[in-house]
Amino acid sequence: MALRCRLVVSNVGDQNLVSGPQTSSQRRNTSKDMHRMNKAAYKDQNINLQREMRGVCHAAKESVATTSNAERFLEDLDDENRVSVDDGDAVRQELQVVQSEIDEQYRQVFEGFPFESAVDTDGEDVHIDERDMTESIFQSISRESPNLSKSMLQFAEQQGDGRWKEFQKTVTVLKMKRSRLERQLEQIDVAKVVDEQKVARFSKDRSNYEKLDVQRPEQQQGERGDSSSAEKLKKSSVRIVLMTGFESFNSDLYRKVAVNLSKSFPSAQLVVFNDRDLETRRDEVSLALAGADVFFSSLIFDFDQVEWLNENIKDIPYRFIFESSLELMSSTKVGGFQMAPGGQKSGPPPAVKKVLNLFGSGKEEDKLVGYLSFLKIGPKLLKYLPGKKVQDLRNWLTVYSYWNQGGEENVTSMINYILRECFELPSAPPEPRALLETPATGCLHPEAPGRYFESPDAYMQWYEKHGPLKNTSSPRAAVLLYRKHVITKQPYINDLIECLEKEGIIPIPIFINGVEAHTIVRDQLTSDYEVNNIRMGNSSTMLSPGVVSVDAVINTIGFPLVGGPSGTMEGGRQIDISKSILSAKNIPYMIAAPLLIQDMESWVEKGITGLQSVVLYSLPELDGAIDSVPLGALVGENIYLIPERVTRLAGRVKNWVSLRKKPPSEKKVGIILYGFPPGVGATGTAALLNVPKSLEKILYSLKESGYDLGDMSEESLDGEKIVAYLQQLSKEEATCRGIHHMTESLNTAVHNDLGAKVAGADIDSKRLKEFLTFDESWGPNEWGPMPFLPSPDILVKKMENAWGDLGKYRSGLSTTTSGNSVVAGLQFGNVFIGVQPLLGVEGDPMRLLFERDLTPHPQYAAFYKWIEQEFQADGVIHCGTHGTSEWLPGSPLGNTGLSWSDIMLSSIPNIYIYTANNPSESIIAKRRGYGTTISHNVPPYGRSGLYKQLIDLKALLLEYRETNDDACSDLRVPIIELVESVGLEKDCPFVTFDAASVAIVDETVFSDYVSRLYTYLLELENRLYSEGLHILGSPPNDEQMHKYLSAYFDGKLDDTILQSIVEEEDERIQASSSSSPELVSEAASIRDLLKQNTNEISSILKALDGEYILPEAGGDLLRDGVGVLPTGRNIYALDPYRMPGPSAQIRGAAAADAILQAHLDANDNQYPETVAVSLWGLDAIKTKGESVAITLALIGARPVKEGTGRIVRFELIPLSEMNRPRIDVLCNVSGIFRDSFQNVLDLLDDLFKRAAEADEPADMNYIRKHAMTMSNEGLENPTARLFSNPSGDYGSMVNERVGASNWEDGSELGSTWVSRNAYSYGRGSEKGVARPEVLQSLLKTTDRVVQEIDSVEYGLTDIQEYYANTGALRRAAETAKGDASSKVGCSIIETFSKEPTPKELEDVLRLEYRSKLLNPKWADAMANSGSGGAFEISQRMTAMIGWGATVDFKEDWAWNQAAETYAFDQAMAMKLKESNPEAFTNILKRMIEASGRGMWNPDEDTLDRLKNLYSEMDDTLEGI
Repeated sequence: MALRCRLVVSNVGDQNLVSGPQTSSQRRNTSKDMHRMNKAAYKDQNINLQREMRGVCHAAKESVATTSNAERFLEDLDDENRVSVDDGDAVRQELQVVQSEIDEQYRQVFEGFPFESAVDTDGEDVHIDERDMTESIFQSISRESPNLSKSMLQFAEQQGDGRWKEFQKTVTVLKMKRSRLERQLEQIDVAKVVDEQKVARFSKDRSNYEKLDVQRPEQQQGERGDSSSAEKLKKSSVRIVLMTGFESFNSDLYRKVAVNLSKSFPSAQLVVFNDRDLETRRDEVSLALAGADVFFSSLIFDFDQVEWLNENIKDIPYRFIFESSLELMSSTKVGGFQMAPGGQKSGPPPAVKKVLNLFGSGKEEDKLVGYLSFLKIGPKLLKYLPGKKVQDLRNWLTVYSYWNQGGEENVTSMINYILRECFELPSAPPEPRALLETPATGCLHPEAPGRYFESPDAYMQWYEKHGPLKNTSSPRAAVLLYRKHVITKQPYINDLIECLEKEGIIPIPIFINGVEAHTIVRDQLTSDYEVNNIRMGNSSTMLSPGVVSVDAVINTIGFPLVGGPSGTMEGGRQIDISKSILSAKNIPYMIAAPLLIQDMESWVEKGITGLQSVVLYSLPELDGAIDSVPLGALVGENIYLIPERVTRLAGRVKNWVSLRKKPPSEKKVGIILYGFPPGVGATGTAALLNVPKSLEKILYSLKESGYDLGDMSEESLDGEKIVAYLQQLSKEEATCRGIHHMTESLNTAVHNDLGAKVAGADIDSKRLKEFLTFDESWGPNEWGPMPFLPSPDILVKKMENAWGDLGKYRSGLSTTTSGNSVVAGLQFGNVFIGVQPLLGVEGDPMRLLFERDLTPHPQYAAFYKWIEQEFQADGVIHCGTHGTSEWLPGSPLGNTGLSWSDIMLSSIPNIYIYTANNPSESIIAKRRGYGTTISHNVPPYGRSGLYKQLIDLKALLLEYRETNDDACSDLRVPIIELVESVGLEKDCPFVTFDAASVAIVDETVFSDYVSRLYTYLLELENRLYSEGLHILGSPPNDEQMHKYLSAYFDGKLDDTILQSIVEEEDERIQASSSSSPELVSEAASIRDLLKQNTNEISSILKALDGEYILPEAGGDLLRDGVGVLPTGRNIYALDPYRMPGPSAQIRGAAAADAILQAHLDANDNQYPETVAVSLWGLDAIKTKGESVAITLALIGARPVKEGTGRIVRFELIPLSEMNRPRIDVLCNVSGIFRDSFQNVLDLLDDLFKRAAEADEPADMNYIRKHAMTMSNEGLENPTARLFSNPSGDYGSMVNERVGASNWEDGSELGSTWVSRNAYSYGRGSEKGVARPEVLQSLLKTTDRVVQEIDSVEYGLTDIQEYYANTGALRRAAETAKGDASSKVGCSIIETFSKEPTPKELEDVLRLEYRSKLLNPKWADAMANSGSGGAFEISQRMTAMIGWGATVDFKEDWAWNQAAETYAFDQAMAMKLKESNPEAFTNILKRMIEASGRGMWNPDEDTLDRLKNLYSEMDDTLEGI
């Protein structure tokens, strides 16, 4: 049974193990083969296999029998939500039809291609009959003969009959339909196995618990009564319903208690459920509760479940609810003792309050620990206090004590205690036994069974005599364990300890309730760093006697360090305490835990989701936790480890500790730069960072700190030269000859110029396969109860499936003529600098749209594996925002051993330099790429000012306003001519621009126009821009400091005051601070924090020493001020359960109102039926969810919070309050938002469903209107509104097509966006389901698009993502409408501005181009930033093409001024040409492309000059 279940989803997890959909019999055969292959491993670890099989049995087993087995079986068969197992053949047939249609499309699109004259990569003739062309044949050609596939694609694109566009459109829909059918078939196959399990279970009646029969309510004898009376309730029998939440692992234990209770005291029944039963067996739960006398539950937090339970348990006399949501705990009732609303006890008696005050250290953060101490001794103390209420409280505490101590005997006694103390029964229940106590905290070890050590010190005294790693210098790691798991003897505890020891780590396993984590770390653990600090007098900390020194702390519980699970919903409130504790120890703090609320299969297939992601990632990151590794998950109701994940954890711990202990002169460091996209001067660039200059500072600091940098000297250190040499090493003409030729041709020059050498290797296919092959002996013992068993060469098979036989592959991507993958870079002693390889997607440009199991290119894998295994780096530094290793295919969140990010980074500590204003992408680097982020500042802010003819225009306007009427008339024509000359007609339209007509326009009308023009120029003049690029570790000079402060305070403080603060003139500051002391104080704080930019370098050195890096929120300096300073910190995001925040709700609602009003004004007072809103991670994090608030306001909804402030629902606002229709919203969800805020998506999905079901007129509820229309058309899930990329995938690919000039017209790009964003997300199984029909239906009704811009640094014109998503989405909506005249509006919200006032897209584009790209101040600042600045200019020229392609932004003035600024200004052109010739070439190329595509109409002379310049640069790059 276990093996067959293991292989059920093998077609999903490992495409190479099972080819195509399988029948159950095929799966059984495969499992037998696999069993034979791994027979030895099974024999060695039979115990593990038995555990695994028990886990699968529990997964299939129902928890409780409230009806007869026969009834339950029939109910299961009638379940309308199940996939019909009889549909399998029909689905297979439909799948075959779809595949035939796809193959026919491939045949038609390549019809007429001259195969007879084609040759393959090896020069062999190609023997293909075009009539036999299919998808699989073309994919094979793409892998084995990429040049041939490229020729075929060019042939198809060049046909003038429109077949290429029709092919893309048709195949997109067909492939998504195929994806959906394949998924449906997988569900059918799983359903068949589940049916087999159910039949076996019901026929055998294996469980004694299942034989228990729960009476119907009408069979209960006697009345329930009122537990608040002084007397015990008289009952003939008692039913106790027990429901578990996070502790479902205890369900077996509770069922055993139920069976024993039925034998020892038949008058009582214990009925056991877990919280998942509320979704699958709610009727049974309801039936059980209807006749219950006692309700007991623990660790339940889901708001919908809580609401339902509160309604259904309100009449149950006794209710014991522990460690759950405050709303559920408020239902606690034990006689006269009740919880007050909100979870607070309704005032214990004064005597009890005095007792409570005796416990705890007095510190705020220790209150919960003191509370636990009271719970332990409270019942003994309270029995001496008088009063019924005190007695009831004592009963509650006693029950809690039994539950908290856990174990079968204690739970049995707990039930007996409830029966004796709360009820008067015909016969006396068994006497409860004395509490079996386990220490609140302590240590344990498998080789000391049954023994608990009272402290880490006592444990280490034992370990040093008896431990497996005694008398060794192995690193010590404190491992914080959940006490409940220890008490219930969860097998994974011992497995974890033994695995860590096997990997060479001395574990100090410390069990805690959860709330004591910080006290254990603070009071019982220390480190060499802390001891030395105290010895040197640098710390006032007084260490307790017997503290134990450790090298790392591993928390297997998750949650915040302070408060633990009890502090879950208020994460961050004690963050300063945790930072203080962890800083004092200054050692790595890691989270590595099994998943307690998510099963193994869903993790492996869909990644970690929901609350589990918050527990394991979001909350611990606030404390500065790094390298979170999920160690296992639930299988059924039991917790299982994946030993392979423990191996990964151990490797990362050891390497971090090694960094701490190894001398700098012996450490090897890999520094990784970026070079994407290729051919446009991107090598050595990163967002907002001057990489060459920053590299100089890093290398110099390493040398100063004792690292071996070979012959490098301060004089020879030149970042631009390093980048230039790396560019040479990455060129195809160099790589095709291999590393030996590179060394021979460049080594002398490299050494003479830099004191370095060329380093690397040619990795042949045999060596690459060795890098990527798991140990041949690995089997179930290493992989645990994964849903499928990976073969040792699974990674090689995946790579060859994507790229062809590795031994024959010839790609041209850093591959020699003999097929070896080339790894090349520069080596300075023990420091290697290389450029991250391209991911490489060749051949079919549509491949990436559908093949979710792609792998990185072979040379990509060779690069990282060479750094790890041959260069043997102790740590790597990824230099800037951002690379690609964290975006590789694999689990969206929670790396498995088959996630390519995990495979590439392996166990190497990863120090990741990241811009502080990008928390959304940085958390991907942290979570998927194991990045310890080191934040860096943004460049200074500049004011746009006015330039060239804009200065003249402003002067004319001032003159007009200041002169008499007669003179004014003479200025009209010059003003109008100048407006036209600079292209302001659309920014500031006027009734006429004809010179003759202007002269006779009414004076008032023209004066009003002059005022509008002047206001516009003022806005333009004061717009901020990012000035140049930041140099790592460089504090701002006085001028830059003034610019930072001026931008932040934006007129709130006078410039003279700011200058005094900058110059630190205390007397002037004090004299000027009387009117605004708080602002002056804030300005001084920002100044001091900005001076700490030096931390950016020192933190890199600290990380390379294995030290703790202080955490800090990522965000926007203009919005958050001191909240994101100083830099040099480990970035975290925000608590996803508090989105949108209060201020975001206010601003979002205001923005929504303004958007609708602007639309009404522009569209004859007609509301938009559908508005597309972009939900992006970056702006959502930085604004605390303004885009979500806009969505809610458009729909007409508001957040509902539970007692701790968590947002748990979005409720509809009554139409009577809105006075307008509910607007339908199409949510364009970015991959980061999808992965980081799934809880928000779940709430939105629920909101859309409820809005569609609301009993409201269709003309007042467009969501309902559209859902009804789609339902009538037969579309599945007509309330789907949350669309994104396929699960685990990112990006629209529109920017890739624009960058490669691989498009004909804008509608193609719109179709590309649709194909990449047709995947629906929401509750339940709605996790990336292809629903193109629903998306198209929504696009047809979309009248407006809304996009937020989150910062000055990343505007519409600065990065490719805006046109690739917002622009392409608008084009897709206009295309879907089918009417060329149907234009879709686009509202842009600049969230960094004071007011969330929407602007039209084209207006913002013009403002941005004038204030940035075409502004000489911005251009000079960028050009002066070296090769990186030139690349930034180049990228913005590509983005101009993107906006022209997607939204038809085609205005000659912009291209004319760009040509004058960058091509025809000789000084500027020379500077760009010298610093980055590839970037300058791209600038020229884009201008010529704009002309060729009709975006610009330059005169012939201008175009000729550009073509000549481009030809010269092309010759230069070719070396002619």
